[in-house]
Parts: sequence; structure tokens; C-alpha cells
Amino acid sequence: MTDSISIDQNPTEQHALSSLYLVPTPIGNLQDITLRSLAVLKEVDLILAEDTRTSSVLLQHYQIQKPITPFHQHNEHKVVDHLVQQLAAGKKMALITDAGTPGISDPAFLLVRACVKAGVRVECLPGATAFVPALVNSGIPATRFCFEGFLPLKKGRQTLLKKLVTEERTLIFYESPQRLLKTLEEFCTYFGEDRSCSVSRELTKRFEENFRGTLRECVNHFSSKTIKGEIVIVLAGLS
Repeated sequence: MTDSISIDQNPTEQHALSSLYLVPTPIGNLQDITLRSLAVLKEVDLILAEDTRTSSVLLQHYQIQKPITPFHQHNEHKVVDHLVQQLAAGKKMALITDAGTPGISDPAFLLVRACVKAGVRVECLPGATAFVPALVNSGIPATRFCFEGFLPLKKGRQTLLKKLVTEERTLIFYESPQRLLKTLEEFCTYFGEDRSCSVSRELTKRFEENFRGTLRECVNHFSSKTIKGEIVIVLAGLS
């Protein structure tokens, strides 16, 4: 027996109750956006974007003409208070990032925390997140997992890796194409060359790739090719 699903038949009324919307955007394919996300983006007074140039491509594609302003890790501390004041006064805003769900390795936390503290309603819409498809199609157990995002570049990196060696849950990491091989080599050192791994890149795009094998096989595979695109690494936990 499955639980019954209740679907809101009056989304416009629900929208009127919120001030800040966290709106997931496609991680590659522009069609991977929900109808509700498009409706919210068309209704708000202002769109906060991690990179206005990148987000403008999506907005223009769906003919969304709303004011857009930058909100990223370099200015969020300076603008949070002002944004919360505007939200508290009744202004409706949507926060989007370059791709995926705001707050997942992207700016959102500071603004959400400030809104919660000020009593401003925050609503996060469901949608695209890169690590979910990478995890599900990895062939590695997805019932229990630990999302680590980007590893520290220097300080604390080795300490964290040593701590994760005994982690039994599946591990998920984000990585840049420039650092992929170095990270996989480090994983071989800390986790062992035979640990099962899946590396996904260019998810939902034309040249999507999901390579599955041992850590050493992943190193060998990507050593022989030019690496492009955003990377998700799924690593089996200690068994």
C-alpha cells in the first residue's frame, strides 16, 4: 500500500504566502526545470543570481523579464541585511545559482539563516541537484550516503580524508576537471586502489559520461583523455 499524495491545486495562493524562494535551475539541459519554478521566477519582484550572465541565458530562454542582481560568495555578507529588510517589507525574491539547488555547494545559507531569524518565510522548491543522478546511476549503494561537496584545497584536507577512511556510508564529492586526477590519486592513497568508484561529468548534457570501476581504473581512464565539465565522484564506503 502506498501513501496518498496531496497535490496543491492552487499554487498561486501558496506563492502569496512566501517571500524568499530558493529555485533550483538545470545542471545542463535547460528543459530540466519545473513548471512551478518557471511560475515563481515570473511572479517575484527580484531574482538573485550567483552569476547574472549565466542565469540570463536561462531567463531569456523562457522569456522571463524580471530585475536580476548578483548574489554570490563575494558579496553575500555585504548585502544580506539589506535584502532581508526588503523581504520583510513585502518584496518577493527568488534565489538561483549557476546550476542546481541553492545552498548545495553554492550561496544560500547566510540569507536563509537571516530570513529565519527575521521571521521571513523561506520556501525551497524541489528540482535539479547534480549529486542525485550521479549517486543513483553509480551502481553504488544509495540507501545511506554522506555528501561532502568540495574538499578543502589545503588546510584540513588530509585531516578530513583520514577521518573519512572508516566511513561506511557511500561518499559523494564535487570536483573540478583540473583537480580530478590529483583527487583520485589521493583517494587511491587513503581509501585503497580497489575501492569502488563512479565519476560523472557533463550530467544531462550531450557528452554526459559516467565511468564506473575501481579508483585505479578511474585514474587510468581519465589520465588518457581531456577532462571537461563539472565532476561528481561517488565512492563506496568501507565494507
